[in-house]
Amino acid sequence: MAKLSPRDIKRKINGIKNTQRITKAMKAVSAAKLRKAQALLYATRPYSNKLYELIEDLAVYIDRESHPLLEKREEKSVDLVIITADRGLAGAFNSNVIKTAWREIQRLKSEGKEVNLLLIGRKGVNFYKNKGFNIIEAYEDIYRDQVNLTYTAKVGGILASRFIDKKSDAVYLFNNELITSSTYETKIRKLLPLESTASSKKLEEVSVYNIEPSKEEVLSSLLQRYINYQLFRALVESSTAEHSARMLAMDNATKNAGEAIRKWTIIFNKARQEAITTELIDIINAAEAIK
Repeated sequence: MAKLSPRDIKRKINGIKNTQRITKAMKAVSAAKLRKAQALLYATRPYSNKLYELIEDLAVYIDRESHPLLEKREEKSVDLVIITADRGLAGAFNSNVIKTAWREIQRLKSEGKEVNLLLIGRKGVNFYKNKGFNIIEAYEDIYRDQVNLTYTAKVGGILASRFIDKKSDAVYLFNNELITSSTYETKIRKLLPLESTASSKKLEEVSVYNIEPSKEEVLSSLLQRYINYQLFRALVESSTAEHSARMLAMDNATKNAGEAIRKWTIIFNKARQEAITTELIDIINAAEAIK
């Protein structure tokens, strides 16, 4: 590598400082968005958990074969919902989901199962669109506005219809979920058919409800609501985890920029000292020559 002049090194330091200012600003923006997203997430989780518990209790009294969304059958065709972000600069946030889903796809295909994808988020869409998979739907820019139940009801309706029409035998959900403010994990959850553990409970341990007009009608309504809300929660979880991942990535980038600035400042000082020493030697030699 050609030796850089002090002027070139100074330009490089200024360039790193400009990058550092950008990463600090992005960290601050992500931190503000994270606080707002966490408030929505913590309001979402209790409702989601209680809805699942309610359906579990009702399922004890109802034959699973009486409702198409509860029907268990051999998994010959599987729908995978893969949720990523629309933007990068968030460390391994997107690659974790993509790699986890990719491993699961290869496993399912090795077992001779048909795999269909419903992609949410530009990063996932860009990765899978040219891989030869059957893509049911692909959605981008969904995080530009606040995620709402109208959007998830549309996606949930597509998945429920495919399951009822036996175009798919199971639906799995892939997304990142926030664990703490600074950590997240990639989760795989079975969305359909509902995996109930309530059947193993004793009947006296299950909540008792007075239901009108009938258990079947109420369960049918709740199941669709459950699908829609689990999708909503997954999007909120993913969005919150994205802000956390980007905040940490920008924090690390800011620290790395600071280390680079210190390193190049030392190099600059050495180069400047060498230049000054060279100039002094030239002056001394010229003075000696004059004598």
